[in-house]
Amino acid sequence: MSISNYPEDVFDPNDVNAITVRNLTKKFEDVTAVNNLSFEVKEGEIFGLLGPNGAGKTTTIKILSGLLSPTSGTALVGGYDIKKDLKKVKELIGVCPQHAAIYKFLTGRENIELFGNLYAMNKKELKERTKSLLEALNFTETSKRKAKGYSGGMLRQVNLLIALISNPRIAFLDEPTVGMDPRARRATWSFIGSLKEQNKTVILTTHYIEEAEALSDNVAIIDYGELLALGPPKTLMEKHDAQNLEEVFLKITGRRILEGI
Repeated sequence: MSISNYPEDVFDPNDVNAITVRNLTKKFEDVTAVNNLSFEVKEGEIFGLLGPNGAGKTTTIKILSGLLSPTSGTALVGGYDIKKDLKKVKELIGVCPQHAAIYKFLTGRENIELFGNLYAMNKKELKERTKSLLEALNFTETSKRKAKGYSGGMLRQVNLLIALISNPRIAFLDEPTVGMDPRARRATWSFIGSLKEQNKTVILTTHYIEEAEALSDNVAIIDYGELLALGPPKTLMEKHDAQNLEEVFLKITGRRILEGI
Protein backbone atom coordinates (compact mmCIF):
# COMPACT_ATOMS: atom_id res chain seq x y z
CA MET A 1 0.00 0.00 0.00
CA SER A 2 1.13 3.53 -0.67
CA ILE A 3 0.00 7.04 0.14
CA SER A 4 -1.09 8.64 -3.11
CA ASN A 5 -3.03 11.54 -4.56
CA TYR A 6 -5.70 10.87 -7.16
CA PRO A 7 -7.69 12.96 -9.61
CA GLU A 8 -10.70 14.11 -7.62
CA ASP A 9 -13.92 12.10 -8.04
CA VAL A 10 -12.21 9.57 -10.33
CA PHE A 11 -12.88 5.92 -9.51
CA ASP A 12 -11.94 2.68 -11.19
CA PRO A 13 -15.17 1.35 -12.75
CA ASN A 14 -14.11 -2.13 -11.61
CA ASP A 15 -13.55 -1.04 -8.00
CA VAL A 16 -14.46 -3.91 -5.66
CA ASN A 17 -13.29 -2.35 -2.38
CA ALA A 18 -15.73 -1.97 0.49
CA ILE A 19 -14.58 1.64 0.84
CA THR A 20 -12.53 3.82 -1.49
CA VAL A 21 -11.65 7.33 -0.28
CA ARG A 22 -10.34 9.88 -2.75
CA ASN A 23 -8.86 13.27 -1.79
CA LEU A 24 -11.35 13.71 1.04
CA THR A 25 -11.23 17.16 2.64
CA LYS A 26 -13.39 18.80 5.30
CA LYS A 27 -12.84 22.42 6.26
CA PHE A 28 -14.58 24.20 9.10
CA GLU A 29 -14.38 27.93 9.71
CA ASP A 30 -11.08 27.86 11.57
CA VAL A 31 -9.60 24.42 10.88
CA THR A 32 -9.08 21.80 8.20
CA ALA A 33 -10.21 18.64 9.98
CA VAL A 34 -9.58 16.24 7.07
CA ASN A 35 -6.95 17.15 4.53
CA ASN A 36 -6.79 15.42 1.12
CA LEU A 37 -7.25 11.95 2.60
CA SER A 38 -7.10 8.89 0.33
CA PHE A 39 -7.16 5.19 1.24
CA GLU A 40 -8.90 1.91 0.40
CA VAL A 41 -10.53 -0.73 2.58
CA LYS A 42 -11.04 -4.24 1.25
CA GLU A 43 -14.23 -6.23 1.65
CA GLY A 44 -14.24 -8.23 4.89
CA GLU A 45 -11.32 -6.30 6.38
CA ILE A 46 -10.86 -4.75 9.82
CA PHE A 47 -9.28 -1.37 9.16
CA GLY A 48 -7.82 0.62 12.04
CA LEU A 49 -8.01 4.41 11.80
CA LEU A 50 -5.56 5.84 14.33
CA GLY A 51 -4.46 9.31 15.39
CA PRO A 52 -4.17 11.67 18.37
CA ASN A 53 -7.15 13.60 19.68
CA GLY A 54 -8.36 16.00 17.01
CA ALA A 55 -6.57 14.18 14.20
CA GLY A 56 -9.72 13.89 12.06
CA LYS A 57 -10.79 10.32 12.75
CA THR A 58 -14.35 11.01 13.88
CA THR A 59 -14.84 13.64 11.17
CA THR A 60 -13.81 11.07 8.56
CA ILE A 61 -16.31 8.55 9.91
CA LYS A 62 -19.06 11.18 9.97
CA ILE A 63 -18.40 11.96 6.31
CA LEU A 64 -18.32 8.31 5.25
CA SER A 65 -21.55 7.59 7.13
CA GLY A 66 -23.37 10.62 5.76
CA LEU A 67 -23.49 12.79 8.88
CA LEU A 68 -21.25 15.46 7.34
CA SER A 69 -20.71 16.57 3.74
CA PRO A 70 -17.12 16.84 2.50
CA THR A 71 -15.74 20.18 1.39
CA SER A 72 -14.07 18.42 -1.53
CA GLY A 73 -13.18 14.92 -2.64
CA THR A 74 -15.51 11.99 -2.14
CA ALA A 75 -15.67 8.27 -1.40
CA LEU A 76 -17.36 5.06 -2.43
CA VAL A 77 -18.93 3.06 0.39
CA GLY A 78 -20.16 -0.35 -0.69
CA GLY A 79 -19.75 0.83 -4.28
CA TYR A 80 -21.97 3.90 -3.81
CA ASP A 81 -20.78 7.50 -3.96
CA ILE A 82 -21.38 9.30 -0.65
CA LYS A 83 -22.33 12.46 -2.55
CA LYS A 84 -24.65 10.92 -5.14
CA ASP A 85 -26.06 7.78 -3.49
CA LEU A 86 -26.15 8.53 0.25
CA LYS A 87 -29.46 6.73 0.75
CA LYS A 88 -27.92 3.53 -0.64
CA VAL A 89 -24.86 3.99 1.56
CA LYS A 90 -26.99 4.29 4.70
CA GLU A 91 -28.76 1.02 3.87
CA LEU A 92 -25.41 -0.81 4.02
CA ILE A 93 -23.83 0.57 7.17
CA GLY A 94 -24.03 0.48 10.95
CA VAL A 95 -22.46 3.16 13.14
CA CYS A 96 -21.28 2.96 16.75
CA PRO A 97 -20.70 6.65 17.59
CA GLN A 98 -18.10 7.99 19.96
CA HIS A 99 -20.72 8.92 22.54
CA ALA A 100 -23.34 6.40 23.61
CA ALA A 101 -26.82 7.09 22.22
CA ILE A 102 -28.96 5.13 24.68
CA TYR A 103 -32.39 5.59 26.24
CA LYS A 104 -31.60 5.03 29.90
CA PHE A 105 -35.21 4.38 30.94
CA LEU A 106 -35.23 1.28 28.72
CA THR A 107 -33.39 -1.98 29.27
CA GLY A 108 -30.40 -2.84 27.13
CA ARG A 109 -32.48 -5.34 25.14
CA GLU A 110 -35.28 -2.81 24.66
CA ASN A 111 -32.80 -0.27 23.32
CA ILE A 112 -31.45 -2.75 20.80
CA GLU A 113 -34.91 -3.84 19.68
CA LEU A 114 -36.08 -0.21 19.43
CA PHE A 115 -33.37 0.55 16.89
CA GLY A 116 -34.12 -2.70 15.07
CA ASN A 117 -37.72 -1.54 14.73
CA LEU A 118 -36.50 1.77 13.33
CA TYR A 119 -34.81 -0.28 10.61
CA ALA A 120 -38.21 -1.91 9.99
CA MET A 121 -36.78 -5.34 10.68
CA ASN A 122 -39.07 -8.36 10.64
CA LYS A 123 -40.14 -9.09 14.25
CA LYS A 124 -38.96 -12.69 14.22
CA GLU A 125 -35.64 -11.75 12.62
CA LEU A 126 -35.19 -8.94 15.15
CA LYS A 127 -35.78 -11.24 18.13
CA GLU A 128 -33.40 -13.85 16.78
CA ARG A 129 -30.66 -11.38 15.91
CA THR A 130 -30.96 -9.61 19.27
CA LYS A 131 -30.65 -12.95 21.06
CA SER A 132 -27.62 -13.92 18.94
CA LEU A 133 -25.79 -10.63 19.49
CA LEU A 134 -26.41 -10.61 23.24
CA GLU A 135 -25.13 -14.16 23.54
CA ALA A 136 -22.05 -13.40 21.43
CA LEU A 137 -21.08 -10.56 23.77
CA ASN A 138 -22.17 -12.44 26.91
CA PHE A 139 -24.62 -9.64 27.65
CA THR A 140 -27.91 -11.53 27.92
CA GLU A 141 -28.51 -11.16 31.66
CA THR A 142 -27.21 -7.58 31.80
CA SER A 143 -29.52 -6.63 28.93
CA LYS A 144 -32.55 -7.23 31.18
CA ARG A 145 -31.61 -4.29 33.42
CA LYS A 146 -32.53 -0.63 32.90
CA ALA A 147 -29.72 1.17 31.10
CA LYS A 148 -29.75 3.97 33.72
CA GLY A 149 -27.81 1.60 36.00
CA TYR A 150 -25.16 0.73 33.42
CA SER A 151 -21.51 1.65 33.68
CA GLY A 152 -19.88 3.58 30.86
CA GLY A 153 -18.46 0.34 29.48
CA MET A 154 -21.86 -1.36 29.48
CA LEU A 155 -23.37 1.57 27.60
CA ARG A 156 -20.65 1.20 24.97
CA GLN A 157 -21.45 -2.49 24.60
CA VAL A 158 -25.15 -1.75 24.01
CA ASN A 159 -24.17 0.95 21.52
CA LEU A 160 -22.03 -1.59 19.67
CA LEU A 161 -24.90 -4.07 19.45
CA ILE A 162 -27.25 -1.35 18.23
CA ALA A 163 -24.79 -0.58 15.43
CA LEU A 164 -24.92 -4.21 14.34
CA ILE A 165 -28.59 -5.05 14.86
CA SER A 166 -29.52 -4.46 11.20
CA ASN A 167 -26.77 -6.89 10.10
CA PRO A 168 -24.88 -4.20 8.17
CA ARG A 169 -22.34 -5.02 5.52
CA ILE A 170 -20.03 -2.26 6.77
CA ALA A 171 -19.64 -1.14 10.41
CA PHE A 172 -18.06 2.09 11.64
CA LEU A 173 -16.92 1.66 15.24
CA ASP A 174 -15.69 4.91 16.79
CA GLU A 175 -13.77 4.06 19.98
CA PRO A 176 -16.12 1.18 20.88
CA THR A 177 -14.25 0.02 24.01
CA VAL A 178 -13.84 3.35 25.83
CA GLY A 179 -14.73 3.01 29.51
CA MET A 180 -14.67 -0.79 29.56
CA ASP A 181 -12.78 -2.74 32.20
CA PRO A 182 -10.02 -5.04 30.89
CA ARG A 183 -12.22 -8.15 30.90
CA ALA A 184 -15.06 -6.48 28.98
CA ARG A 185 -12.57 -4.93 26.57
CA ARG A 186 -11.01 -8.29 25.76
CA ALA A 187 -14.46 -9.85 25.25
CA THR A 188 -15.35 -7.00 22.91
CA TRP A 189 -12.11 -7.46 20.98
CA SER A 190 -13.04 -11.08 20.42
CA PHE A 191 -16.54 -10.05 19.36
CA ILE A 192 -15.23 -7.48 16.86
CA GLY A 193 -12.73 -10.01 15.53
CA SER A 194 -15.55 -12.47 14.91
CA LEU A 195 -17.15 -10.02 12.48
CA LYS A 196 -14.41 -10.92 9.99
CA GLU A 197 -15.72 -14.48 9.95
CA GLN A 198 -19.05 -13.03 8.78
CA ASN A 199 -17.23 -11.15 5.99
CA LYS A 200 -18.19 -7.80 7.45
CA THR A 201 -16.01 -4.77 6.86
CA VAL A 202 -15.12 -2.83 10.00
CA ILE A 203 -13.61 0.64 10.34
CA LEU A 204 -12.25 0.90 13.88
CA THR A 205 -10.99 4.01 15.64
CA THR A 206 -9.34 3.56 19.01
CA HIS A 207 -6.82 5.11 21.39
CA TYR A 208 -5.89 1.61 22.58
CA ILE A 209 -3.14 1.00 20.04
CA GLU A 210 -2.71 -2.62 21.14
CA GLU A 211 -6.38 -3.08 20.21
CA ALA A 212 -5.71 -1.92 16.65
CA GLU A 213 -2.59 -4.09 16.46
CA ALA A 214 -4.49 -7.19 17.60
CA LEU A 215 -7.55 -6.72 15.39
CA SER A 216 -6.61 -4.78 12.26
CA ASP A 217 -5.62 -6.18 8.89
CA ASN A 218 -4.46 -2.70 7.91
CA VAL A 219 -4.14 0.59 9.75
CA ALA A 220 -4.02 4.22 8.71
CA ILE A 221 -2.32 6.71 11.01
CA ILE A 222 -3.50 10.27 10.51
CA ASP A 223 -2.71 13.60 12.12
CA TYR A 224 -3.88 17.14 11.36
CA GLY A 225 -6.30 15.42 8.99
CA GLU A 226 -3.50 14.03 6.83
CA LEU A 227 -2.53 10.43 6.17
CA LEU A 228 0.94 9.71 7.57
CA ALA A 229 1.21 5.92 7.37
CA LEU A 230 -0.79 3.07 5.87
CA GLY A 231 -0.35 -0.69 5.88
CA PRO A 232 -0.53 -3.90 7.92
CA PRO A 233 0.65 -3.46 11.54
CA LYS A 234 3.56 -5.86 11.07
CA THR A 235 4.77 -4.04 7.96
CA LEU A 236 4.65 -0.67 9.71
CA MET A 237 6.54 -2.09 12.70
CA GLU A 238 9.26 -3.42 10.40
CA LYS A 239 9.46 -0.17 8.44
CA HIS A 240 9.88 1.95 11.57
CA ASP A 241 12.05 -0.56 13.45
CA ALA A 242 9.48 -0.79 16.24
CA GLN A 243 8.58 -3.55 18.68
CA ASN A 244 4.86 -2.82 18.50
CA LEU A 245 2.33 -0.58 16.79
CA GLU A 246 2.21 1.85 19.72
CA GLU A 247 5.89 2.55 19.20
CA VAL A 248 5.21 3.26 15.52
CA PHE A 249 2.35 5.56 16.49
CA LEU A 250 4.53 7.53 18.93
CA LYS A 251 7.34 7.90 16.40
CA ILE A 252 4.98 9.25 13.77
CA THR A 253 2.79 11.49 15.93
CA GLY A 254 5.13 12.13 18.84
CA ARG A 255 5.75 15.83 18.30
CA ARG A 256 2.09 16.68 18.67
CA ILE A 257 1.67 14.46 21.75
CA LEU A 258 4.76 15.86 23.46
CA GLU A 259 3.70 19.44 22.79
CA GLY A 260 0.21 18.68 24.10
CA ILE A 261 -1.50 20.25 21.10
